[in-house]
Amino acid sequence: MSANIENVTEASSGFTLKNTTEVLGRVLIAALFLLSGMSKITAYTATAGYMASVGVPGAILPLVIATEVLGSLAIILGWKTRIVAVLMAGFTLLTGILFHNNFADQIQMIMFLKNVSITGAFLLLAVHGAGPLSLDRKLR
Repeated sequence: MSANIENVTEASSGFTLKNTTEVLGRVLIAALFLLSGMSKITAYTATAGYMASVGVPGAILPLVIATEVLGSLAIILGWKTRIVAVLMAGFTLLTGILFHNNFADQIQMIMFLKNVSITGAFLLLAVHGAGPLSLDRKLR
């Protein structure tokens, strides 16, 4: 019975619970990065200084902002989802390693594990794709 419901849902491109949940999941995963990228624009100098304080050149901040803003928009819209999700997974894991590596500090450990969890979500998105309510599906 479950397989039949799943097949009907998969074949449908309407606003079913599964399709709507996929969109909501993409928005929730990407919202953090969209807001973070936008805040880096408004606090550019402070962000570059913080990056430099942990040994990451502030000169790459434009690339970081582009990754967060454009990557999150691509995920939300479901455009090139599998490729972008893999890139965002790598970005998220690398960010955790670079900025949350003081495991003696419980908050930093939790922040690192948050990044690991989000990396997992991006990897699941890379495997399963964006779903029917996406630009990927529309552009096929």
